[in-house]
Amino acid sequence: MFDTRELGRRPGALKRFSRSAGAPDNLGNEVIGVPEGSPVDLDLRLESVMDGVLVTGTARARVKGECVRCLEPLERELEADFQEMFSYPDGDVSVRGDAEQDADAEDEEDTLFVEDEMIDLESVLRDAVVLSLPMQPVCREDCPGLCSECGARLADDPDHHHDATDIRWAALQGLADTIKDGEKDNVSGADGVDEKQEK
Repeated sequence: MFDTRELGRRPGALKRFSRSAGAPDNLGNEVIGVPEGSPVDLDLRLESVMDGVLVTGTARARVKGECVRCLEPLERELEADFQEMFSYPDGDVSVRGDAEQDADAEDEEDTLFVEDEMIDLESVLRDAVVLSLPMQPVCREDCPGLCSECGARLADDPDHHHDATDIRWAALQGLADTIKDGEKDNVSGADGVDEKQEK
């Protein structure tokens, strides 16, 4: 929560803040995010405008997760920019028609408000950070992942492989071996004939 009383309601008034706050829970997606309670550094610019307070800011935090290819833990710095308008509560609803009030009620569902001269940035921060996170983080761009046969991490052994024959080709492999054996027998028989002819 940020207090806007120092800012006042005079359009054009401006205040800058630099603060650190603990990360709320679930600040991330299934594979990467900001651990709950870890510091999130905020650089904020609050500007008073006619209808409310315009908040522009940058959030910096350390995110943790795991590589989607090799499942190794990873950690990196994240920087997310955001801008959001917080409107002043409207005290003149009673003088407007029902249709106008209904339209305003629908708009209010997506509108953030200054409440008791305070603004709550949690939802704005959550949207900014989550949208800045990679959906499929990798420990490095060329991570080869895991062996599909045994699960070994291929980055640790680039020459890792398995000599496995596809069972669909096993019958043909047996036929090929039979042909090779037959060729050897023919060659041996031909050698015997040649030897007899020489005698």
